[in-house]
Amino acid sequence: MGELTKEDIGTLLSLFNRDGYVLDFSTNAFDVFTMQSIGVSLCEKYKLSKGKSLVAYLNNSTYENQEKLLCDLFKYYEENMEYEYNKDYDDFGNFGCYSRYNEKFAKIYERCRVIIDILKSKNHVIMQTAADLKNKFSSEYLRNQIDLMVSMQTSNPTNAIGLSKELIESCCKTVLEELEIGWNKNDDISQLTNKTLEALSLLPKNIQGKDTGAEAIKAVLGNLRAIPSKLAELRNVYGSGHGKSASFKGLEERHAKLAVGSSITFVDFIWSTYEKQKETSC
Repeated sequence: MGELTKEDIGTLLSLFNRDGYVLDFSTNAFDVFTMQSIGVSLCEKYKLSKGKSLVAYLNNSTYENQEKLLCDLFKYYEENMEYEYNKDYDDFGNFGCYSRYNEKFAKIYERCRVIIDILKSKNHVIMQTAADLKNKFSSEYLRNQIDLMVSMQTSNPTNAIGLSKELIESCCKTVLEELEIGWNKNDDISQLTNKTLEALSLLPKNIQGKDTGAEAIKAVLGNLRAIPSKLAELRNVYGSGHGKSASFKGLEERHAKLAVGSSITFVDFIWSTYEKQKETSC
């Protein structure tokens, strides 16, 4: 995976930086924390507020130190400020019977968790591909879909399965629009997939139909074609697309990861093929 983007750092700072303060740290506690994390007492070094010192450091540090400090700050937030992002957190006994849940920061936390999960999974191919896809798409909607899908693998497997199918739909519609090929709002996932695959040159030009290995490639591509329709079937039974009875039991995180991984693999291949086709046609 590439380095943290400015957008990623900005999202994390929107959780940590509170009008010059950083989370619930005192100046001394923040200096102790940053010294333990990256070997620098930031307020002592920059002679600025905690928030400004953090920003100054991130603007001038190496990628490795940026990542280390931001991951450590996120871990601190999760361990010490759960009351802010967990609606069910019980404050009773320590701070009285009231809630300090903050919907704004809870939403930012979910976005940050996706970023941190990807950072912690650098060697995981699917997470790397998800991060790469976010950079490829110019559409904020598609980037948000990927973020939501990845984050919900653990927190809400049912919704993750639904979103994995919807990501493929969105990708196919985007490719068709880019190629100026019409599609109908009533087209189902199989119809959208077929139109998209027919519009793309999937078999490498240097491989002929009778070449050794051509049939194997075609077989793999055939299995790829089956992913969207099978995800749609899975979503209809276990995903978020339809109302469920009171006795409904969703699948587990591992099943959601399978659906998400399949979706990302499909979308990455289709989008990469589209980009290659566009490049060669120029």
